[in-house]
Amino acid sequence: ADYWNKDNVFIDKIVYQPIVDATVRLANLKSGGLDLVDRVLATDIKDVRDDKNLVLATAPELGYLGLTINVARDKAKGPLSQSEKVRQALDLSIDREALNQVVFNGEFTAGNQWVPPLHPYYQKAFPVRPRDVAKAKALLKEAGVATPVSVDYMIPKGAEYEAIAQVVQSMASEAGFDIKIRVVEFATTFKQAQAGEFQIFQINWSGRIDPDGNSYVFLHSGAPQNDGGYSNPEADKVMEDARAIADPAQRSALYEKLTKIVLNDEPIIYLFHRKLLFAHTKKLEGYKQLPDGLVRVIGLKLK
Repeated sequence: ADYWNKDNVFIDKIVYQPIVDATVRLANLKSGGLDLVDRVLATDIKDVRDDKNLVLATAPELGYLGLTINVARDKAKGPLSQSEKVRQALDLSIDREALNQVVFNGEFTAGNQWVPPLHPYYQKAFPVRPRDVAKAKALLKEAGVATPVSVDYMIPKGAEYEAIAQVVQSMASEAGFDIKIRVVEFATTFKQAQAGEFQIFQINWSGRIDPDGNSYVFLHSGAPQNDGGYSNPEADKVMEDARAIADPAQRSALYEKLTKIVLNDEPIIYLFHRKLLFAHTKKLEGYKQLPDGLVRVIGLKLK
């Protein structure tokens, strides 16, 4: 693409390629075919840092990766949709920090809410719980379900998505879950999610600055991206009230109530918050990555 910077100086051929495999993007960057790439794999960070011709640009992402549970639209009426205790058991079977270390070399941030731990609206009264397989098994017993609990687990195609799912699959099996990973082309996952054709949908949300943008559209009854059909009148009221109040302290108190409700109902199991990983050639000057994940070319210079 060709761009103009803020001084109306023409920048010739800053080449940016986001829609290909991450390994291919990085190879093209290193060979000089590209000037800027996004979504560098966490496992490739060292490779980028060790290359004297490349620069790694990072920022904490505003969103999260989570497991959306089909709580109301599951045609098979599997145990996950029938009992919050089963969903809580799945949550407790997962060691988020181990997942972070295994898949992302510890570069990301473990989380259990729709905003990351450093966000001003993160509810510190509800920290990430440690893995507890014994408690998970006890919850499945209380729910009266036969084990292993078979679960359809839909993920978009991609190396990192698949690695996450495989780690979750392994961890959950120790608590009594039989997770069957179903890899689907990215665009098709959204069609199937909207049709309710899943039990778990593992998907990343890029995030918004205000906590409403990470919660309402996914958790409010009838909201357009509430693919699992979650509905709780008390949660709805809290989200509606939070939209009508500007005072941060009052809003935070409301989101504390919402957090308590959601962590009990578990319509989404939040796993971690990504670090945005962009890489560019040293010929490109002035690039700064912001938490919204967008590429801004104003002020850039290509030597």
